[in-house]
Amino acid sequence: MRDGIIVAAPCKINLHLHIFDRRSDGFHDLESVFQALSFGDVLRFDSLKRRSACDLLMEGPVPPEHNIIRKAVDAFRSRTGFDGGVRIEAEKRVPLGAGLGGGSSDAASTLLALDSMAGTGLGAEGLAPIAEALGSDVPFFLYGGTALVGGRGERVEPVESVVNYAVVLVNPGFRSDTGAAFSALDRLRASSSAGIAVPLGGAALAAALRLPVGSWPFSNDFLSVLTSVAGEEAGVYARMLAALKDAGADFASLSGSGSTCFGVFSDPEKAEWAAKKLSVAWKFVQKALPLARSGDAGLE
Repeated sequence: MRDGIIVAAPCKINLHLHIFDRRSDGFHDLESVFQALSFGDVLRFDSLKRRSACDLLMEGPVPPEHNIIRKAVDAFRSRTGFDGGVRIEAEKRVPLGAGLGGGSSDAASTLLALDSMAGTGLGAEGLAPIAEALGSDVPFFLYGGTALVGGRGERVEPVESVVNYAVVLVNPGFRSDTGAAFSALDRLRASSSAGIAVPLGGAALAAALRLPVGSWPFSNDFLSVLTSVAGEEAGVYARMLAALKDAGADFASLSGSGSTCFGVFSDPEKAEWAAKKLSVAWKFVQKALPLARSGDAGLE
Protein backbone atom coordinates (compact mmCIF):
# COMPACT_ATOMS: atom_id res chain seq x y z
CA MET A 1 0.00 0.00 0.00
CA ARG A 2 1.38 3.41 -0.97
CA ASP A 3 2.37 5.55 2.02
CA GLY A 4 3.14 9.18 2.81
CA ILE A 5 0.77 10.89 0.39
CA ILE A 6 0.47 14.66 0.69
CA VAL A 7 -2.56 16.24 -0.95
CA ALA A 8 -3.13 19.90 -1.72
CA ALA A 9 -6.91 20.29 -1.39
CA PRO A 10 -7.73 23.45 -3.35
CA CYS A 11 -10.65 25.71 -2.60
CA LYS A 12 -12.97 26.98 -5.35
CA ILE A 13 -14.90 30.03 -6.34
CA ASN A 14 -18.09 30.21 -8.36
CA LEU A 15 -17.41 32.57 -11.22
CA HIS A 16 -21.09 32.17 -12.07
CA LEU A 17 -23.95 30.67 -10.07
CA HIS A 18 -27.55 30.47 -11.26
CA ILE A 19 -30.07 28.62 -9.10
CA PHE A 20 -33.12 27.08 -10.73
CA ASP A 21 -36.49 26.86 -9.00
CA ARG A 22 -36.96 24.41 -6.16
CA ARG A 23 -37.55 20.82 -7.26
CA SER A 24 -40.30 18.54 -5.95
CA ASP A 25 -37.72 16.77 -3.76
CA GLY A 26 -36.73 20.04 -2.10
CA PHE A 27 -33.40 20.41 -3.87
CA HIS A 28 -32.35 22.95 -6.51
CA ASP A 29 -30.54 22.43 -9.78
CA LEU A 30 -27.82 24.90 -10.60
CA GLU A 31 -25.87 26.32 -13.51
CA SER A 32 -22.39 27.27 -12.43
CA VAL A 33 -18.79 27.86 -13.41
CA PHE A 34 -16.44 26.44 -10.79
CA GLN A 35 -12.81 27.48 -10.64
CA ALA A 36 -10.24 25.75 -8.43
CA LEU A 37 -7.62 27.97 -6.82
CA SER A 38 -4.06 27.54 -5.60
CA PHE A 39 -5.09 28.20 -1.98
CA GLY A 40 -6.54 25.42 0.14
CA ASP A 41 -6.11 22.86 2.90
CA VAL A 42 -3.23 20.37 3.10
CA LEU A 43 -3.78 16.70 3.97
CA ARG A 44 -1.18 14.00 4.66
CA PHE A 45 -2.03 10.29 4.52
CA ASP A 46 0.04 7.50 6.13
CA SER A 47 -0.73 3.83 6.59
CA LEU A 48 -1.31 2.23 9.99
CA LYS A 49 -0.74 -1.38 11.01
CA ARG A 50 -4.12 -1.52 12.76
CA ARG A 51 -6.66 -2.77 10.23
CA SER A 52 -9.63 -0.51 9.52
CA ALA A 53 -8.29 2.18 11.85
CA CYS A 54 -8.61 5.87 10.97
CA ASP A 55 -6.66 8.33 13.10
CA LEU A 56 -7.61 11.86 12.13
CA LEU A 57 -5.62 14.83 13.38
CA MET A 58 -7.03 18.23 12.48
CA GLU A 59 -6.00 21.82 12.97
CA GLY A 60 -9.21 23.79 13.26
CA PRO A 61 -12.59 23.63 15.08
CA VAL A 62 -14.49 20.95 13.17
CA PRO A 63 -16.91 18.84 15.27
CA PRO A 64 -16.32 15.08 14.70
CA GLU A 65 -19.95 14.47 13.74
CA HIS A 66 -19.64 17.02 10.92
CA ASN A 67 -16.24 15.91 9.68
CA ILE A 68 -16.57 15.04 6.02
CA ILE A 69 -13.05 13.57 5.86
CA ARG A 70 -14.03 10.70 8.14
CA LYS A 71 -17.27 10.28 6.21
CA ALA A 72 -15.23 10.01 2.99
CA VAL A 73 -13.05 7.28 4.52
CA ASP A 74 -16.12 5.31 5.60
CA ALA A 75 -17.76 5.71 2.19
CA PHE A 76 -14.61 4.57 0.38
CA ARG A 77 -14.30 1.51 2.63
CA SER A 78 -17.94 0.62 2.02
CA ARG A 79 -17.56 0.93 -1.76
CA THR A 80 -14.24 -0.89 -2.14
CA GLY A 81 -13.83 -3.16 0.89
CA PHE A 82 -10.52 -1.47 1.68
CA ASP A 83 -9.66 -2.15 5.34
CA GLY A 84 -6.13 -0.73 5.60
CA GLY A 85 -5.41 1.51 8.55
CA VAL A 86 -4.83 5.15 7.71
CA ARG A 87 -3.59 8.19 9.59
CA ILE A 88 -4.70 11.57 8.26
CA GLU A 89 -3.30 14.93 9.25
CA ALA A 90 -5.36 17.86 8.01
CA GLU A 91 -4.14 21.43 8.06
CA LYS A 92 -7.27 23.56 7.72
CA ARG A 93 -6.63 26.87 5.98
CA VAL A 94 -9.96 27.51 4.25
CA PRO A 95 -12.51 29.26 6.51
CA LEU A 96 -15.62 27.27 7.42
CA GLY A 97 -18.97 28.30 5.94
CA ALA A 98 -17.16 30.51 3.45
CA GLY A 99 -18.60 29.35 0.11
CA LEU A 100 -15.17 28.08 -0.94
CA GLY A 101 -15.86 24.35 -0.75
CA GLY A 102 -13.14 23.59 1.80
CA GLY A 103 -14.86 20.55 3.29
CA SER A 104 -15.93 19.23 -0.12
CA SER A 105 -12.36 19.53 -1.39
CA ASP A 106 -11.08 17.66 1.66
CA ALA A 107 -13.55 14.85 0.96
CA ALA A 108 -12.58 14.56 -2.70
CA SER A 109 -8.89 14.68 -1.84
CA THR A 110 -9.43 11.90 0.68
CA LEU A 111 -11.10 9.72 -1.94
CA LEU A 112 -8.28 10.34 -4.43
CA ALA A 113 -5.60 9.63 -1.83
CA LEU A 114 -7.25 6.40 -0.63
CA ASP A 115 -7.70 5.26 -4.23
CA SER A 116 -3.95 5.70 -4.68
CA MET A 117 -3.02 4.11 -1.35
CA ALA A 118 -5.28 1.10 -1.87
CA GLY A 119 -4.37 0.66 -5.53
CA THR A 120 -8.04 0.37 -6.45
CA GLY A 121 -7.61 2.41 -9.62
CA LEU A 122 -11.11 3.89 -9.63
CA GLY A 123 -9.97 7.34 -10.74
CA ALA A 124 -12.27 10.34 -10.89
CA GLU A 125 -14.98 8.55 -12.87
CA GLY A 126 -15.14 5.60 -10.52
CA LEU A 127 -15.06 7.79 -7.43
CA ALA A 128 -17.77 10.13 -8.70
CA PRO A 129 -20.77 8.15 -7.28
CA ILE A 130 -19.12 8.13 -3.85
CA ALA A 131 -18.39 11.83 -4.09
CA GLU A 132 -21.95 12.68 -5.12
CA ALA A 133 -23.34 10.93 -2.04
CA LEU A 134 -21.02 12.94 0.21
CA GLY A 135 -22.07 16.39 -0.99
CA SER A 136 -23.09 18.49 -3.97
CA ASP A 137 -19.70 20.18 -4.47
CA VAL A 138 -17.54 17.09 -3.90
CA PRO A 139 -17.61 15.67 -7.49
CA PHE A 140 -16.05 18.85 -8.93
CA PHE A 141 -12.95 18.49 -6.77
CA LEU A 142 -12.18 15.10 -8.30
CA TYR A 143 -11.39 17.02 -11.49
CA GLY A 144 -10.52 20.55 -10.36
CA GLY A 145 -9.46 23.18 -12.86
CA THR A 146 -12.35 25.00 -14.52
CA ALA A 147 -15.68 23.27 -15.02
CA LEU A 148 -19.29 23.82 -15.94
CA VAL A 149 -21.34 22.28 -13.14
CA GLY A 150 -25.03 21.34 -13.32
CA GLY A 151 -27.69 19.25 -11.65
CA ARG A 152 -27.18 19.40 -7.89
CA GLY A 153 -23.45 19.49 -8.60
CA GLU A 154 -22.99 15.96 -9.91
CA ARG A 155 -22.73 16.99 -13.57
CA VAL A 156 -19.17 18.22 -14.07
CA GLU A 157 -17.85 19.21 -17.48
CA PRO A 158 -14.21 20.34 -17.42
CA VAL A 159 -13.55 23.19 -19.84
CA GLU A 160 -10.54 25.16 -20.96
CA SER A 161 -10.31 28.68 -19.63
CA VAL A 162 -7.94 31.60 -19.90
CA VAL A 163 -6.33 31.53 -16.47
CA ASN A 164 -3.77 34.32 -16.72
CA TYR A 165 -5.37 36.28 -13.90
CA ALA A 166 -5.20 36.40 -10.12
CA VAL A 167 -7.92 36.20 -7.49
CA VAL A 168 -8.20 37.97 -4.15
CA LEU A 169 -10.48 36.37 -1.57
CA VAL A 170 -12.06 38.44 1.20
CA ASN A 171 -13.92 36.80 4.07
CA PRO A 172 -15.72 38.90 6.70
CA GLY A 173 -15.11 36.54 9.61
CA PHE A 174 -18.60 35.06 9.86
CA ARG A 175 -20.11 31.92 8.34
CA SER A 176 -22.97 31.64 5.89
CA ASP A 177 -25.58 28.91 6.33
CA THR A 178 -26.21 27.30 2.93
CA GLY A 179 -29.63 25.91 3.83
CA ALA A 180 -30.77 29.27 5.17
CA ALA A 181 -29.52 31.00 2.02
CA PHE A 182 -31.55 28.66 -0.22
CA SER A 183 -34.65 29.20 1.93
CA ALA A 184 -34.19 32.97 1.75
CA LEU A 185 -33.81 32.75 -2.04
CA ASP A 186 -37.05 30.76 -2.31
CA ARG A 187 -38.90 33.30 -0.15
CA LEU A 188 -37.58 36.23 -2.15
CA ARG A 189 -38.68 34.66 -5.41
CA ALA A 190 -42.10 33.77 -4.04
CA SER A 191 -42.69 37.38 -3.00
CA SER A 192 -41.34 38.91 -6.19
CA SER A 193 -43.00 39.25 -9.60
CA ALA A 194 -39.65 39.43 -11.40
CA GLY A 195 -39.33 35.67 -11.80
CA ILE A 196 -36.15 33.67 -12.26
CA ALA A 197 -33.48 34.93 -14.63
CA VAL A 198 -32.95 32.95 -17.81
CA PRO A 199 -29.89 30.67 -17.56
CA LEU A 200 -26.99 31.47 -19.87
CA GLY A 201 -26.44 27.87 -20.98
CA GLY A 202 -23.27 25.81 -21.21
CA ALA A 203 -22.13 27.03 -24.62
CA ALA A 204 -22.51 30.69 -23.60
CA LEU A 205 -20.68 30.10 -20.31
CA ALA A 206 -17.78 28.35 -22.05
CA ALA A 207 -17.54 31.16 -24.61
CA ALA A 208 -17.64 33.82 -21.89
CA LEU A 209 -14.61 32.29 -20.19
CA ARG A 210 -12.54 33.31 -23.21
CA LEU A 211 -13.60 36.96 -22.95
CA PRO A 212 -11.58 39.61 -21.11
CA VAL A 213 -12.33 39.39 -17.40
CA GLY A 214 -14.00 42.80 -17.37
CA SER A 215 -16.50 41.61 -19.99
CA TRP A 216 -17.70 38.52 -18.14
CA PRO A 217 -21.52 38.27 -18.01
CA PHE A 218 -21.41 36.16 -14.84
CA SER A 219 -23.51 36.66 -11.72
CA ASN A 220 -24.52 34.93 -8.48
CA ASP A 221 -28.21 34.55 -7.58
CA PHE A 222 -27.44 34.53 -3.85
CA LEU A 223 -25.99 38.01 -3.97
CA SER A 224 -29.37 39.71 -4.24
CA VAL A 225 -30.57 37.68 -1.25
CA LEU A 226 -27.62 38.38 1.02
CA THR A 227 -27.54 42.09 0.27
CA SER A 228 -31.29 42.56 0.81
CA VAL A 229 -31.93 40.74 4.07
CA ALA A 230 -32.33 42.74 7.25
CA GLY A 231 -29.34 43.03 9.52
CA GLU A 232 -25.75 44.11 9.60
CA GLU A 233 -24.41 41.34 7.36
CA ALA A 234 -26.16 42.69 4.24
CA GLY A 235 -24.09 45.84 4.43
CA VAL A 236 -20.92 43.84 4.95
CA TYR A 237 -21.33 42.07 1.59
CA ALA A 238 -21.87 45.38 -0.20
CA ARG A 239 -18.75 46.82 1.45
CA MET A 240 -16.62 43.82 0.52
CA LEU A 241 -17.60 44.04 -3.13
CA ALA A 242 -17.08 47.80 -3.19
CA ALA A 243 -13.66 47.41 -1.57
CA LEU A 244 -12.60 44.86 -4.18
CA LYS A 245 -13.72 47.10 -7.05
CA ASP A 246 -12.03 50.12 -5.48
CA ALA A 247 -8.84 48.07 -5.22
CA GLY A 248 -8.89 47.52 -8.99
CA ALA A 249 -10.71 44.22 -9.48
CA ASP A 250 -11.91 43.75 -13.07
CA PHE A 251 -14.70 41.48 -11.81
CA ALA A 252 -16.03 41.00 -8.28
CA SER A 253 -18.70 38.66 -6.98
CA LEU A 254 -19.81 36.28 -4.26
CA SER A 255 -18.64 32.67 -4.03
CA GLY A 256 -21.30 30.04 -3.41
CA SER A 257 -23.88 31.16 -0.87
CA GLY A 258 -21.28 33.23 0.98
CA SER A 259 -19.66 34.38 3.07
CA THR A 260 -16.59 35.00 0.87
CA CYS A 261 -16.43 37.60 -1.87
CA PHE A 262 -13.68 37.63 -4.47
CA GLY A 263 -12.11 39.91 -7.01
CA VAL A 264 -10.54 38.83 -10.29
CA PHE A 265 -7.55 40.85 -11.47
CA SER A 266 -6.15 40.72 -15.00
CA ASP A 267 -2.89 42.12 -13.60
CA PRO A 268 -1.41 39.77 -10.94
CA GLU A 269 0.79 42.57 -9.57
CA LYS A 270 -2.30 44.69 -8.97
CA ALA A 271 -3.84 41.74 -7.15
CA GLU A 272 -0.80 41.56 -4.86
CA TRP A 273 -1.15 45.26 -4.05
CA ALA A 274 -4.91 44.90 -3.53
CA ALA A 275 -4.47 41.99 -1.11
CA LYS A 276 -2.13 44.05 1.05
CA LYS A 277 -4.49 47.02 1.02
CA LEU A 278 -7.58 44.97 1.84
CA SER A 279 -5.90 43.04 4.66
CA VAL A 280 -5.83 46.23 6.70
CA ALA A 281 -9.63 46.30 6.93
CA TRP A 282 -10.72 42.65 6.64
CA LYS A 283 -10.06 39.61 8.83
CA PHE A 284 -9.21 37.19 6.04
CA VAL A 285 -7.63 38.22 2.73
CA GLN A 286 -5.86 35.76 0.44
CA LYS A 287 -4.38 36.10 -3.03
CA ALA A 288 -4.62 32.94 -5.15
CA LEU A 289 -4.14 31.79 -8.71
CA PRO A 290 -6.55 29.70 -10.80
CA LEU A 291 -5.61 26.07 -11.28
CA ALA A 292 -5.85 24.64 -14.76
CA ARG A 293 -5.06 21.01 -13.97
CA SER A 294 -7.24 18.25 -12.57
CA GLY A 295 -7.55 17.26 -8.93
CA ASP A 296 -5.12 14.36 -9.40
CA ALA A 297 -2.32 16.90 -9.72
CA GLY A 298 -2.63 17.54 -5.99
CA LEU A 299 -1.26 14.10 -5.06
CA GLU A 300 2.44 13.98 -4.08
